[in-house]
Amino acid sequence: MNPQDLLLGAFIYLAAAVIAAPIATRLGLGSVLGYLVAGMIVGPSVLGLIGREGADVMHFAEFGVVVMLFLVGLELQPSKLWELRRPIIGLGGLQVVITAAVIGGGAFLIGFDWKAALATGLILAMSSTAIVLQSLNERGLLKTTAGQSCFSVLLFQDIAVIPILAFLPLLAATQAHDAHGATLIGDLPGWAQTVAVLGAVAIIVLAGRFLTRPLFRLVAETGIREVFVGLALVMVVGIALLMQLVGLSAALGTFLAGVVLAESEYRHELEMDLEPFKGLLLAVFFIAVGAGINFGLLLSQPLLILGLVLGFIAVKLAVLFILARLFGMCTPDASRFAFSLAQGGEFAFVLISFAAGLALLDAEQAGLLVAVVALSMAAAPLLMIFDSKVVQPRFDGEGTSRADDRIEESGTRVIIAGHGRYGMTVGRLLSASGIRAVVLDHDAEQIDALRKFGYKVYYGDASRPDLLEAAGAGEAQALVIAIDDKEKALEIVETARRHFPKLRILARAFDRVHAYRLFNAGVEDVYREVFASSVDMGEQLLVRLGVHPFEAHRAANRFKSHDEKLIRRAARHVDDTQRLIDLARQGSEEIERVLATDMGGVHVSPDHGWEAPDATRGES
Repeated sequence: MNPQDLLLGAFIYLAAAVIAAPIATRLGLGSVLGYLVAGMIVGPSVLGLIGREGADVMHFAEFGVVVMLFLVGLELQPSKLWELRRPIIGLGGLQVVITAAVIGGGAFLIGFDWKAALATGLILAMSSTAIVLQSLNERGLLKTTAGQSCFSVLLFQDIAVIPILAFLPLLAATQAHDAHGATLIGDLPGWAQTVAVLGAVAIIVLAGRFLTRPLFRLVAETGIREVFVGLALVMVVGIALLMQLVGLSAALGTFLAGVVLAESEYRHELEMDLEPFKGLLLAVFFIAVGAGINFGLLLSQPLLILGLVLGFIAVKLAVLFILARLFGMCTPDASRFAFSLAQGGEFAFVLISFAAGLALLDAEQAGLLVAVVALSMAAAPLLMIFDSKVVQPRFDGEGTSRADDRIEESGTRVIIAGHGRYGMTVGRLLSASGIRAVVLDHDAEQIDALRKFGYKVYYGDASRPDLLEAAGAGEAQALVIAIDDKEKALEIVETARRHFPKLRILARAFDRVHAYRLFNAGVEDVYREVFASSVDMGEQLLVRLGVHPFEAHRAANRFKSHDEKLIRRAARHVDDTQRLIDLARQGSEEIERVLATDMGGVHVSPDHGWEAPDATRGES
């Protein structure tokens, strides 16, 4: 490929991503579906702008999954793995085994030989880590019971790829031929290939534990950030090359490396440096998946492929739903779990290519599987939307996987909704002052952790009027809304104002726009999350710059008062951007004039109580 073609291809991919994602998001379809549809349109079967190189499209685009799985691995500290051991091993293991058995049996019944059927079952047991995690994260569902169960199953599937790739050569009668180049183990017997695969994994684990940390420490000491980013990319690309040389998935190798580095002191720095690459490369991956769908095959056998796709999704839905219920999930969570994972995965393309190279699958079978996986991945966002818009509303009143706690309190003066870092500070101050507060939170893990520290926190959704009633809203003096969900906060405000109009509401706001909406919802006491501490810092900075402490304190109070008036005045224009800009400029000019007048005309009394502490002497 010459440089001009390379630049043109990059331009088409980026343009498709930039155009598709906003449109799909605005339509409520999610960015993933937008990328898939964009790939179908610009791919070889429609416009033919990209993808003429065939299978190499997926080989190139897989690097997006490589980076994503490295970052996923960085999040998996051993303690987290231990907490999720039951869903990972139990739920994940059963899902892979049962799904592979059912689908493999079905493949055998439609004419595949037993080896091809077994390979097909193992390939289609995988789900899309990239689609599911990104879609759940976009919808704020990753931390829910269903989201954590999806994560556990996906994690087991990613790990299961190692033994699957080691097992397929033993199943095959011929040796592997890598679709993208020669491998170091291509001429070895099956048992030797298995040993080589396990050896490559061991090298990654040992190097991650004993070699990468000193390297990162050495580079970090230079203070040159781009070199640190470069080393991170060198490590990811190097592991990808190593894995390909032994015939394994590059994404799998970097995932393992991420797990090994999860306890490293450089974990957060790696996440911040690689996160921008992940988002862009995942867009390329999904576009390539869409471009890889063979519409010629679809048109030649439409009923067969449609039946295979629908049957595949139906089997996965049934297996996943039944397993979810057996593991104690309520019906809404089981439905969300099943609809989220009822598709093929990105590793399936790697496994299909690997199995075809081993002659476990012929060309026609491989083509059918690629079409089934690609179409199921394209349908995945639609399935999740269907569950959210159609299925979940039917479960209203059935609750979540954990029932609300029974609240037995009397004499409640304050109710706090949300006991994260913000609500906890409010609660501690009230408790220290001898004021009783009932604390509600909807994060089961957070509640269990807080109870270990002695905090009295109840599980429940504060937007439900019956729960507020049980918490004592009818007699309480105040409701503090400190949750970290903007829309849910407004929902709680609406419920409280409608059912408990005498209850005074104090609400945490994330930013100015959220504050506008809270004011417009009727909340009088709105506290912006970082506003007060920011003003306090500014006050101290003025003192450090030579302003007298009294003048700095007066300026800070003036600024607070002026900004509070400004934000209330601007709230009614929340949807008029130009008006908000005009008010902001006007407000800045007003406060500058006020503070300039104050600073020039204030007489400072010789009260030493206003003097800043002197670092060279002890404070009395």
